[in-house]
Amino acid sequence: MKNQFLLPILVFGMLLSACRQDAAPSTSTAPAAAPPKTVGAKARLAPDQLFGDLFRRVQMERVFADGKTFVDMVPKRAAEDIMADFERAAKLENFDLKAFTEQNFAPPMQPESGFASDGKRSIVDHINTLWPVLTRKAGTDEGASGSLIPLPNDYIVPGGRFREVYYWDSYFTLLGLQTADKGELVRDMVENFAYLIDEVGHIPNGNRTYYLTRSQPPFFSLMVEVLAEMEGEEVYREFYPQLAAEYAFWMDGADEVSPENPAVKHVVRMPDGRLLNRYCDAGDRPRAESYREDVLAIRESGRDSQTVARHLRSGAESGWDYSARWFADGKNISSIITTDIVPPDLNSLLSHLEQVLVQYGGEEAPAYAAQAKDRRIAIDTYLYDQEKGFYQDLNWKTGEFTNYLSLAGVYPLFTKIANDKQAAAVGDIIAEQFLAPGGVRTSLVDTDQQWDAPNGWPPLQWMTYQGLKNYGEHSVAKQIRERWMANNERVYANVHKMVEKYNVEDITLEAGGGEYPVQDGFGWSNGVYLRMKGE
Repeated sequence: MKNQFLLPILVFGMLLSACRQDAAPSTSTAPAAAPPKTVGAKARLAPDQLFGDLFRRVQMERVFADGKTFVDMVPKRAAEDIMADFERAAKLENFDLKAFTEQNFAPPMQPESGFASDGKRSIVDHINTLWPVLTRKAGTDEGASGSLIPLPNDYIVPGGRFREVYYWDSYFTLLGLQTADKGELVRDMVENFAYLIDEVGHIPNGNRTYYLTRSQPPFFSLMVEVLAEMEGEEVYREFYPQLAAEYAFWMDGADEVSPENPAVKHVVRMPDGRLLNRYCDAGDRPRAESYREDVLAIRESGRDSQTVARHLRSGAESGWDYSARWFADGKNISSIITTDIVPPDLNSLLSHLEQVLVQYGGEEAPAYAAQAKDRRIAIDTYLYDQEKGFYQDLNWKTGEFTNYLSLAGVYPLFTKIANDKQAAAVGDIIAEQFLAPGGVRTSLVDTDQQWDAPNGWPPLQWMTYQGLKNYGEHSVAKQIRERWMANNERVYANVHKMVEKYNVEDITLEAGGGEYPVQDGFGWSNGVYLRMKGE
């Protein structure tokens, strides 16, 4: 790996859990990963920390319609110089905030590609033509005050307003790169994420300073799996240190939980002493990229601002930002309680990571095996609803299911930790309640949140399709594949683009589900379509 760039560093404690085995918790302890190394004299700060009152005014007064615009803009001078001028200028009666901002910040970096959609191209040709357009070059930087974190290798961005690499998006992008026989880019991406683990201590939401307080669904072990399919199993040994370090990040706090204090960071102690995980951002202030939206949600809630901010940030860490699965009342974002929920999707992904660590851990394998066994027992005990026949989110504070069914319930099938009876029951509910004309709906309720009905998202289509196939549910899997691909093809025929998400219920729409303007991309949509096409 080419570790030649300086990063913003946040140092996280790297404690690994003592898990338990058999009927009662055992005392086997997995080896602790080395703490992340520190590079550079000091960390870069996020835009809200660097630009204080200027940042707050730009966001709250909506100088730019999209809150992500300002945090991606490139300062033309040192932050302290800009702020000194702002403090003087803001006192003037005729101060123009927008003019001052545009004078001191360049627009977000957006390389000119010369690309234009062409309806004469087939959808496959369109996707393959887009790979260079979505590629960002190694070492791209914006200076000390810019929010972009440079990476050592080239990488693929989703597209449009998403100008940086995103963690869980990239797994599904890799599926497309693998299908397109772009092995060098697959390796580049995996090395970049390993680099972030080495330098930051975890894989952040994206390579921006304002994302450093959180990760995203832990797909790194699955990315390594894709690379191993292309290069051989030695890849697992090559990246074993980073796999172990990622696990240490998610299990940090395991040694601190107790019956009196059952949740620390991402770790939740269940009533029987076994450990499961939750999403939990380390920050407790409004997100820089969605500052105004978060401030308004916090005000509406009437609750403690730091608590609500952490719930909002943790919802972003889940990748499902947002879904009513995180809302206490099932309707309003002001009731968000993300950190109170133990979700099946996160725990299934950590189960996959544990399986890899067991297989390639050598002397460390037995300790990981004990943890893996305990997690599978805990998932069966606490996250599988025997009555409904589906995996559910659990509110660990109340000990009750949220009774909000979503496609998070297919992750145990995707990672192959369900038994045949459980998989069959999940498959029945998918066929009867989630299957729609254009694919599978994200949840069963239309809440106006983007991670709910009527929207369908590429990663959830792939995992539902593959999860059902894993257990021989080929008929329903085939219907999902055919309906989803037809939906993609229909939208492409209309607008000559791939979009971030699609409406799977009303397939008469020109382009489905767009929270943002239809734009050239979209990384994970491209990847899933190509992979399904090759099935």
